[in-house]
Amino acid sequence: MASLISRIRGYLSSPQGRRNVEKAKAMARDPRNQQKARGLLARLRGGRSHRPPANRW
Repeated sequence: MASLISRIRGYLSSPQGRRNVEKAKAMARDPRNQQKARGLLARLRGGRSHRPPANRW
């Protein structure tokens, strides 16, 4: 497990990793993406009412 963590740290300290971190931060600031994330978390928690089951007949 330590090797996995060290590989992740190495990637995040590389130029490509830093670019991807900045891109992810920019996407996280987008209100539409924040709303998508809230909806996903609500579904995972069971906080949103579910659609009625589809009619299979």
